[in-house]
Amino acid sequence: MYKLLFCLRRRPELTRAEFLERWHGRHADIARRGAQAIGAVRYVQNHTVDDPINAALQASRGGPEAYDGVVELWFESLDALGGTFTEPDARRAIAALVADEPTFIDVERSPIFVTEAHPMWDFSE
Repeated sequence: MYKLLFCLRRRPELTRAEFLERWHGRHADIARRGAQAIGAVRYVQNHTVDDPINAALQASRGGPEAYDGVVELWFESLDALGGTFTEPDARRAIAALVADEPTFIDVERSPIFVTEAHPMWDFSE
């Protein structure tokens, strides 16, 4: 399984609540409308938890500030993922998402990249 990951930082003028409302609402609706064209088999929004444990984790490692959230788009193959950039319907769906992103995401501080998942264990089943 391949994932396109997008680590999001909100625009500085937005509160956390405004960012999450925009991402979970309007932006997710745009993603739903284009889901079939994009070819992803799963779309997950990981919202960073507003809890002191995150500050403790950051401090314990001397790490940078947390992201506001992480998007996961899951694909069954690199070819399927690549189709999001070559298929006309997929390109239109991605263009709609990309056009909306700067309205709530600090794009310059939000890395995006592709990974290959290697599950090591899963006790949830």
